[in-house]
Amino acid sequence: MPAYIIADVNVTNPAAYENYKKLTPNAVATNGGRFIARGGQAEELEGGWQPNRVVILEFPDYAAAKAFYDSPEYREAREARKDAADFRMIVVDGA
Repeated sequence: MPAYIIADVNVTNPAAYENYKKLTPNAVATNGGRFIARGGQAEELEGGWQPNRVVILEFPDYAAAKAFYDSPEYREAREARKDAADFRMIVVDGA
């Protein structure tokens, strides 16, 4: 069953965030994932959620999603984004 990582990102330093964006694709691909959404237009339909930049990643399963988050490649990317953005991120099983 696939699993998804969903992030709501508030970019606070666009220049520094560009470095994070360069590092992330390799970390995603190395762990069998792919981008489903990476920013773009987002609109509230109900509930009062006002997302910033929404990112959705798909992985083959929950273990692969967790392996991505804990991987050396993504740890490097997370370090690069430390002063570039505020993240709210979850992992969830797909259907």
